[in-house]
Amino acid sequence: MRVLGVDPGLTRCGLGVVEGLPGRSLRLVEVGVVRTPPGDEPAERLLTLQTEIDEWLARTRPDAVAVERVFASTRNSSIMGVAQASAVPMLAAARLGLPLVLHTPSEVKAAVTGNGRADKAQVTHMVTRILTLEQAPRPADAADALALAICHLWRGAARGLPEDAAGGRNRLQDAEDQASRAAPNRLAQLHAEHRTAARAASARASARGGRATTVSSRRNPR
Repeated sequence: MRVLGVDPGLTRCGLGVVEGLPGRSLRLVEVGVVRTPPGDEPAERLLTLQTEIDEWLARTRPDAVAVERVFASTRNSSIMGVAQASAVPMLAAARLGLPLVLHTPSEVKAAVTGNGRADKAQVTHMVTRILTLEQAPRPADAADALALAICHLWRGAARGLPEDAAGGRNRLQDAEDQASRAAPNRLAQLHAEHRTAARAASARASARGGRATTVSSRRNPR
């Protein structure tokens, strides 16, 4: 699964794409920050942001989009710009029919660091370790975007599990391991059913003096 994380903002909007499976190791696909000039009109800045996000979606082809949920705060004078910027990836995901989820800052911090009150330095440090990066992603907006993607990959499929992030990952890992062990048995069962159906079709065709038609399956490449 591939997730685009978006840390919204008009001056700086963090974008990060991460790929992997819930409870498994993750891989960095791309990370960056979109900047818009503060002197431009808000509409122009939003248009720039929209153009950049559309290009990211077309280039990286994520399976889902994760955006930080915006909370109003009297101490944050830029809350209006952040709220406006957060609408851009939401609309972009809706246009493409991509699943969209909003994660709270504390949820992201808990998923990545195990502490819902972790500071930005701790989040950046853990993102660097989780993705086994040689250098920490900079600025913090980029690290936050990657943290959002990681949060969705690790916790998006684990809604309803306890708030403890490590416990959630362990339980999800157990479920994934069980599914992996069961997969070969299920595949063998499907093959056996296919052979039985093919023999039955061949017998019916022979009885009619005709030939049996087999149906092959194929996987669609991404």
